[in-house]
Amino acid sequence: MTDKVLMKGNEALAEAAIMAGCRHYFGYPITPQTEVAAYLAKRMPKIGGTFLQAESEIAAINMVYGVAAAGLRVLTSSSSPGIALKSEGLSYLAGADLPAVIINVQRGGPGLGGIQPSQSDYFQATKAGGHGDFRMIVLAPNSVQEMADLTVKAFDLADQYRMTAMILADGTMGQMMEPVSLNYGEPKKIEKPWAVTGTKCLRKHNVVNSLFLVPDELEQFNFARYERYKQIEENEVMYEEYMMDDAEICIVAFGIAARVSKNAISEARKQGIKVGMIRPITLWPFPKAPMLKAADKVKEFICVEMSMGQMIEDVELAVRCKKPVTLCNRVGGMIPSPEQVLASIVEASKKGE
Repeated sequence: MTDKVLMKGNEALAEAAIMAGCRHYFGYPITPQTEVAAYLAKRMPKIGGTFLQAESEIAAINMVYGVAAAGLRVLTSSSSPGIALKSEGLSYLAGADLPAVIINVQRGGPGLGGIQPSQSDYFQATKAGGHGDFRMIVLAPNSVQEMADLTVKAFDLADQYRMTAMILADGTMGQMMEPVSLNYGEPKKIEKPWAVTGTKCLRKHNVVNSLFLVPDELEQFNFARYERYKQIEENEVMYEEYMMDDAEICIVAFGIAARVSKNAISEARKQGIKVGMIRPITLWPFPKAPMLKAADKVKEFICVEMSMGQMIEDVELAVRCKKPVTLCNRVGGMIPSPEQVLASIVEASKKGE
């Protein structure tokens, strides 16, 4: 596909998964990500793939484990409370060093909350995807094009580092429609000599397992896993800088909050306020270095979030208390308006006058 087509975010990422070589999807419907499943229910049978609506989120993530163990690209998707149900399986995937891609199109919470967009699963994605010591690569799109592009990227990173990669979107990203190009060429092929594909009497048995009853052995696996995570932190950080060359105030935002913030920055610039933005694209690994560099020249950071303030903790850690970090937020399914963000920028600009 070379020309741009008008697609919903949920549908674009589903088609991008197919373009990335994914032929296996297991999930369970929940608003606002159900279009992912609905789209793949139509597409997968036509291309010789597998679509299966599992009896629960728990069943779906364990089906993902099985396909990943066979060395095939596999996808599941859900929304906030559904991801919570998958957390045990996510830990099992990490413990067995299996690659898979997880989509979370967030909704308001806690509990069943509401079906409107939110960013309140930041902690869940970046800090507590499940029990035990493990990380997931977390990618945060802010357009329908990035919903697609980052899905392809997620499959490549998952295979490269043998771990789960999550697309952390929100209801707005999933439901909005924009032109998108899906021209990715042939999927990247990464050898998987560890996969359980049948020995054909040509090699030793491969065993996929996350149970290690000898403490020393489990410790060594954890040490080795974190060495791999260190490589990811060194090589795979992604972020966008917007009008940061002369900025005196730095907005930090991701997803739809970053798009709103760009509008506010444009208006603030018209008023003579020097403000820019750092938009994390990888929420883990978090772009610490550009934040710390910005802390040497700006006078304040403003985190724009659709949560009670979760990413702000990572920003505070990244800037090492060099500059104040304040929060501009809406929660419960509400989106900050450009006017609200602009008011925070104006307030920050007046400090010290």
